[in-house]
Amino acid sequence: MRIDGLQYANWSEKIFRQLREGGVDAIHVTISYHENFRETVLNFEKWNRWFEQYPDLIMKGLWASDIDVARETGRTAVFFGFQNPSPIEDDIGLVEIVHTLGARFMQLTYNNQSLLATGCYEAEDMGITRMGKQVIKEMNRVGLVVDMSHSADRSTIEAAELSERPIAITHANPYDWSPALRNKRDAVIRAVTENGGMLGFSVYPHHLKDKGDCTLESFCEMIARTADKYGAEHLGIGTDLCQDQPDSIVEWMRVGRWTKEIDYGEGSKSAPGFPPMPSWFEDNRHFGNIENGLKAVGMDDGEVAGIMGRNWYRFFAENFGPQTGR
Repeated sequence: MRIDGLQYANWSEKIFRQLREGGVDAIHVTISYHENFRETVLNFEKWNRWFEQYPDLIMKGLWASDIDVARETGRTAVFFGFQNPSPIEDDIGLVEIVHTLGARFMQLTYNNQSLLATGCYEAEDMGITRMGKQVIKEMNRVGLVVDMSHSADRSTIEAAELSERPIAITHANPYDWSPALRNKRDAVIRAVTENGGMLGFSVYPHHLKDKGDCTLESFCEMIARTADKYGAEHLGIGTDLCQDQPDSIVEWMRVGRWTKEIDYGEGSKSAPGFPPMPSWFEDNRHFGNIENGLKAVGMDDGEVAGIMGRNWYRFFAENFGPQTGR
């Protein structure tokens, strides 16, 4: 079983076919960066058309059991998520609405301070806000997973502790391995995993040691050491693959509508663009390289199967439905 915890590709029939060639059973796809509720609904509509156009390749995913259906029918189950809470605007009632529409993950921040928490690019981390505490409670109730991939340290630790259900960092790597602003320090990973949460390892070059020159062995050795520290059962893959996207999309990610200036982010002081991918992971056909790489650094078959998909499957099964016992 192969599950990718995050992608934001420029979707096309070519990529849908590559998902099948790579044996990818399920993906979590970003359908909102800075869009408001109505604009996000248009993105749901766009995906509905793709499900109609390519029913032999992809299907909408709502529950972990949909992954079983996808595997039985040779398709990829597509699960939706937001990289920003902008689709719920300032209305807690929209949390249940977006879950009903099919959203299964929502980041509380995207780099900046939001109404809910602090992003990883802010100088001061004020933690989870008053509204954030209420939204986490509502997300827990309906089964919308709290994602802290772009959030600052204190906010992430507080979210892990406040949430009654496990949270996720869907796409990042350990800061000790590659000190990017977006990568996560020991205390953050520990808080997430000790509370039952998941960390998805990213192959986005700005998150890698030596960026696009990162070796497969280095990446897989990092995963093995992370498994030693926090337990392999809390780990998965979240490639952050942005295949075939134009460089202008990076500008939309970083800038949205909040500034007139260019936000350079983690790259060089030049206009943002997509860096070259490592040669061992250029598209969805290369998932087997990671699987073989994990085995080559000494991880056993059970650990590898978990990281490649089984752990995400379990997490989906436990966290996409309504909260029980309330």
